Amino acid sequence: MKIFKEEQRFNQPWLIILMLISLFVPIGVVIKTYIEDPNTLTTSELLSIISFIILASAILFLFKLSTRIDEKGIHYQFFPFHWSYKTITWNAIDNVYVRTYNPFREYGGWGIRGTAIWNTSSKGKALNVSGDVGIQITLKNGKNLLIGTQHEENAKNTIATYKLKFKQ
Repeated sequence: MKIFKEEQRFNQPWLIILMLISLFVPIGVVIKTYIEDPNTLTTSELLSIISFIILASAILFLFKLSTRIDEKGIHYQFFPFHWSYKTITWNAIDNVYVRTYNPFREYGGWGIRGTAIWNTSSKGKALNVSGDVGIQITLKNGKNLLIGTQHEENAKNTIATYKLKFKQ
């Protein structure tokens, strides 16, 4: 029994740098306001506002895409949007393969795509965190799902192991 497991987070260096830079603007405005007129905020209000800004920005780093491929099917979870794994059984799959894709052109970027916010109904739904390689799943009901992966060869090998299951 072969099992593929992967966890991905938004921890790219360019994203961390961008988030840090974007923190300086609102924090700078709040501190500047406080320095110009200390009576506008108490020290505890100032610290609370700065803490809130930092925590609000840090939420992005809690997001996690987990993928598992085993004898039952393909399981995925995009925390905090999915509190438990979603399972696609092998008998519900028409085709599955690993492919290279263009995150911006095909899905409008990374995250959860193909929803009401970024409608890619012709392409289906995409769950991705970084990169341009994904596990493309076509269901027997005609729907498509792409799950991003950073482990292309491991995903291909595990899918090949179970490919006979969904061809029946």
